[in-house]
Amino acid sequence: MFDQFTLGIEEEFQIVDPVTRELKSHVSEILDEGKMLLGEKIKPEMIQSMIEVGTGVCANIQEAREDLSKLRCIISGLAQKKGMAIVAASTHPFSKWSEQEIYDGDRYKLLVDELQMVARSLLIFGLHVHVGIPDLEKRIQVMNAARYFLPHILALTTSSPFWLGFNTGLKSYRSEVFKKFPRTEIPDTFESYAQYQAYVDLLVKMNCIQNGSKIWWDVRPHHLFPTLEFRICDIPTRVDDTIAIAALFQAIVAKLMVLNEGNIGFRIYHRRLILENKWRAIRYGLDGNLLDLGKQKEVPARDLIRELLDFVDDVVDPLDSRKEIEHIHTILERGTSADEQLKVYEESGNDFNAVVDMLMVNTLENVPEDCFAETVGH
Repeated sequence: MFDQFTLGIEEEFQIVDPVTRELKSHVSEILDEGKMLLGEKIKPEMIQSMIEVGTGVCANIQEAREDLSKLRCIISGLAQKKGMAIVAASTHPFSKWSEQEIYDGDRYKLLVDELQMVARSLLIFGLHVHVGIPDLEKRIQVMNAARYFLPHILALTTSSPFWLGFNTGLKSYRSEVFKKFPRTEIPDTFESYAQYQAYVDLLVKMNCIQNGSKIWWDVRPHHLFPTLEFRICDIPTRVDDTIAIAALFQAIVAKLMVLNEGNIGFRIYHRRLILENKWRAIRYGLDGNLLDLGKQKEVPARDLIRELLDFVDDVVDPLDSRKEIEHIHTILERGTSADEQLKVYEESGNDFNAVVDMLMVNTLENVPEDCFAETVGH
């Protein structure tokens, strides 16, 4: 049963000038050589100061770690050859969206034409995790139940406290920026895959969307792959954190499937209540209280996340991901990238350059140097 829970991970990186620490609209300079080395695993995004990479279909979390680490290494090496660096964080501390160039592609021209300033101002960087669920009906049932845990995971990944040179007071400002897009946030529940498909078909029929790829919920059935795609996260700065989060998503899916196979239902909560929790995760991250909707009371975010780890514990060993899941405790103790950025900002006397310097270093923490050296010398 556990073989079906394959993994795919997509990360969106900032391209920065290591001297000025500003975003640089230079993705084209990295893409040509990147395509030769990585093929379809590398692609541009709408903003030219962003580069996206995606793993292959990984059978387990160890395979995902190897693939993801190698991708970070190669992208970093390619950027360095052009005098640039990569950063994993969901907003840049001070670069302005109005100064970024749009990538020259039909898909992005159409998007800007349709969404105008909403699209142009989307200077945010994310992490998407795909978990394999071949059965269409079970994909919908798991999505309905997994929505409850999305704010927990967002709290663990916050990396966007700054925007346009301001300390926003939020741990995940990226989430607020992305809300401007249509068809985002926590999805409604669906009684069946047929009901979900009827919704997509109706939007296509009425010329709202071309296909399911224009549905940007925090979790969605992917329109092409046999996966449930989790999209709520900020991108963690450290690769170890990203791997731990991917392992946790995989464990949540596996646990809900085990309950489903045993005819044990998981309580389905209203979207409006989950959105209350999402706001708390956006605002306070790990330092606030989340709502235990079952007990109907506030609980410290860290305590509720530890309860989540207990909930999935019986599927962790069958998935062979205990080491990766254990790293969640490190995040709970150390804090997220947003917490570390705020600490450096305060200790440096509000110096954004110091924040970017820290991000550049931590983005490559535990990324293999031998691959890095080989790539730079390519």
